[in-house]
Amino acid sequence: MPQHIAASDLRLTWPGAISTEMTDDRVMPWRIPYVERILFAKELVEKAAMPAGVRIRFQSNTSSIEGFCNSFPERSQVDLLIDGGYVASAVTQNKTTFWFEDLGSATKTVELWLPQVGEFRFKGMNIDVSAELSEAGTNASPKWITYGSSITHCSGADYPTTTWPAIVARTRGYDLTCLGFGGQCHLDPLIARVIRDREADLISLCLGINIYGGESLSPRTFGPGIIGFVKIVREKHPTTPIALLSPIFSPGREDTSNAVGFTLKQMREQVVMAVEKLRASGDENIHYIDGLNILSSDSEHLLPDDLHPDNEGYGVMAKNLLNLLPTV
Repeated sequence: MPQHIAASDLRLTWPGAISTEMTDDRVMPWRIPYVERILFAKELVEKAAMPAGVRIRFQSNTSSIEGFCNSFPERSQVDLLIDGGYVASAVTQNKTTFWFEDLGSATKTVELWLPQVGEFRFKGMNIDVSAELSEAGTNASPKWITYGSSITHCSGADYPTTTWPAIVARTRGYDLTCLGFGGQCHLDPLIARVIRDREADLISLCLGINIYGGESLSPRTFGPGIIGFVKIVREKHPTTPIALLSPIFSPGREDTSNAVGFTLKQMREQVVMAVEKLRASGDENIHYIDGLNILSSDSEHLLPDDLHPDNEGYGVMAKNLLNLLPTV
């Protein structure tokens, strides 16, 4: 008989989760405080229930892992990393179990990168009957929070570890918290509070494309919305580097006004102006990154729907952002 590890076992940690909901035999990671979810827009809650960037982390000498979860349609894989290196992926769509075998008997740090798409309720796992398991220890890596839209959520990435936030975090050795919410990056003050209240050594905010598409802010309110969002975050992060990223190239939107009179070019100008105003008011660690330097018109072929990058496109974004994001 294998050794069963309960989902709620305190030796398992959940980096990347804002909160974890424990019910009976399962744990569900959330990217908002789940006890306050009634306060958030329901569309955002749906995306926050998807564990993009969330990992289950522990140390063990087990040679196999059999994980248990809820069945869910249209869900991406679980990726296994051992001592920071990618080992394998397991399909979870419409499945209640996932397997990893032939892992060797050495003691190792294990990370299960959870699906970036689809809800995931963890119901525990089986390991070798005689295997040891312990908490992996405090992660001393710099803590990075990144906020954005579906282009940060990365549903089009082939694997949880090939999203651009995952690539950047793994390359730089950062402890990632991904707050990419498909269709739901509208400068919600409650998300500013989530970022404010979380430990961070670097914060990046990718702003504009959902506000353009959803017509949720106008040329009058977008800039002040950015400044207000940053000022909330600054209440507990007075000197943390914050990078504001404007929209990547998006064909058909660059010079086309939406219903409130915004083009993407104008939105980029507003992000620049917000950064300049914050600097003028004394913010010495606010940074601007032009979205066209992250993914330009030269990469239009990597936007299959003229909006979202494909897996290769996310790799290009990661490569460019590794050169553009402030280092900590």
